[in-house]
Amino acid sequence: MKDRYFFPAIFNYAEDGISVSFPDLPGCLTCAHDTNTAFLRAQEALGLYLFDSEDCGETIPEPSDIHALSLGEGDIPVMVEVYMPVIRGKAQKTTMKKTLTIPSWLNAQAEQAGINFSQVLQEGLKQKLGVQ
Repeated sequence: MKDRYFFPAIFNYAEDGISVSFPDLPGCLTCAHDTNTAFLRAQEALGLYLFDSEDCGETIPEPSDIHALSLGEGDIPVMVEVYMPVIRGKAQKTTMKKTLTIPSWLNAQAEQAGINFSQVLQEGLKQKLGVQ
C-alpha cells in the first residue's frame, strides 16, 4: 500500500456540468457544476475507490501516462493526487451502531454507576480480540 497515489482523470466539460472519470479505474466517476468542486470530488472519489480496492485485496493498477490518454471534445486531462493515510483514518474511524441485549438488573446498575456502554463494549471487544 502506498501513502500517495497520482492518477489521471478526464474532466469533461458540457453545458450541464463537469463529469470526471478515471480511465485506469472502471466505475470511479463523479460530477460537479464547477471546476473547484469537480476537483475536490475527484480526490474524494479516487480516495474511496482506492481504499475499497486495498480493503478488498485488489491489485491497484499503475496509472497511465497522462499524455497517452484518448481525449474527446470537451475533455481535459488532470492529474489527481490522494493522500491515503487521511482516507484510511477516516474510514477506520467510522462507527457502527449495534443493538444488544443485557439483563435489566445489570442495565439499571450500570446506568446508576454512569457506565458508558459503548466504551465498555469497545474495551471488552479489544481485549477479547487482542487488539489495541
